[in-house]
Amino acid sequence: MAKNLEIALLFDFYGEMLTDKQRDVVELYYNDDLSLSEIAENEGITRQGVRDSIKRAEAQLLDMEDIKIWLQCIHL
Repeated sequence: MAKNLEIALLFDFYGEMLTDKQRDVVELYYNDDLSLSEIAENEGITRQGVRDSIKRAEAQLLDMEDIKIWLQCIHL
């Protein structure tokens, strides 16, 4: 899974809007540079569970940015 700089930046802006678990996993993956296996071991979940959590969080972060852009366009 390739790391995306855009997601890391969006996490800085919208990270507080994620669940605690998603925030923890994304923080470990993007900011602490841990592998999926390392996160799974630390969090007591499967590697697939970590991947799913990261993918859901990434989708939410991208959606939040899309909503912000849409709202800005409405107010022009």
